[in-house]
Amino acid sequence: MSGQTHTVPVSLVHGSLVGAREQAAMSDAKIAALLEGCGICPAVLDDPRARITPKQYGALLRQLIVALDDECIGFLSHPMRPGGFALIIRSALGAPSLEVAMRRAAHTFRLLQHDVALHYAREDALAGFTLQFSDAGVAHRHIAHDVLMRVFWHMLAWLKGDRLPPRRVDFSYDVPQWGTFHTIMFPCQVQFGQTRSAVWFDAAALNAPVRRDEAALRALIENAPGNFVLPHPCDYATRAQVRAVLLQREPEWPDMDAVAGRLYMSISTLQRRLAAEGITFQTLKDQIRKDLAIERLNTGTLPIAELAAQLGFADTTAFNRAFKAWTGTTPGSYRR
Repeated sequence: MSGQTHTVPVSLVHGSLVGAREQAAMSDAKIAALLEGCGICPAVLDDPRARITPKQYGALLRQLIVALDDECIGFLSHPMRPGGFALIIRSALGAPSLEVAMRRAAHTFRLLQHDVALHYAREDALAGFTLQFSDAGVAHRHIAHDVLMRVFWHMLAWLKGDRLPPRRVDFSYDVPQWGTFHTIMFPCQVQFGQTRSAVWFDAAALNAPVRRDEAALRALIENAPGNFVLPHPCDYATRAQVRAVLLQREPEWPDMDAVAGRLYMSISTLQRRLAAEGITFQTLKDQIRKDLAIERLNTGTLPIAELAAQLGFADTTAFNRAFKAWTGTTPGSYRR
């Protein structure tokens, strides 16, 4: 594991399968076979605290697109055929600014489906895009908000050729089962129960020029959709720095004072920067240890006691207690 990815809650897997169940009427047997083909044990669906690896989730997204012949994995009322998102991005190439690129992409997206429209919006010093749903059934599917907001945010960042950190993300629905995962998917202030779903940036950031071309688009498509939906390091600069220090010092697992020193900043500065990305030092440290534990239990044969020591636990009992709080099961049961 690179240390730059995060495990995925099974509640997000359930959300991703909504379209397969409702739109395609895919049977439980077919869904189980699809999951097994991605290296996911179907039994994890029965455990609300279970998690899978990013590689498994990326494989699931690709298989759903193929099985449903739909890049929106069934969360719209009608499929959007493979190649649709490439067409949307292609329509934005050559735009003089990210704002114009977003407007062009939004127009193309509306031509391909009629359930949801993207609109440019301005709010004081912030600017971004909002989602307007015309189909109540689609709006009720939280995965539709989550995926579209991630995809179009990362599309803009990719077109810019640099980081484009959001300042705030609004959701028009209440906190979902996988609500804590939103602080990873959207490293900024996250608000639920708002009047509309929206992603907001510094307004000046959308004046940046488009720096990508057709050749870059072809390379991008080869790694889709995981590179647009799943979190990656450029989403959260300070988190990535902290993760790198912690992983380099494993199994010592330094405290915040030591990490701040390694990054040549004060504790207060580190706390402030992490807060801007929607997380605390201890939460991040626990997330890293949880992700490492799940990844190594999935792929390795290291004895539980040795894995506990690697992750900085005093003994196996402490590790078992923490892992059960994270996933609802013990490390041994999870491995089996």
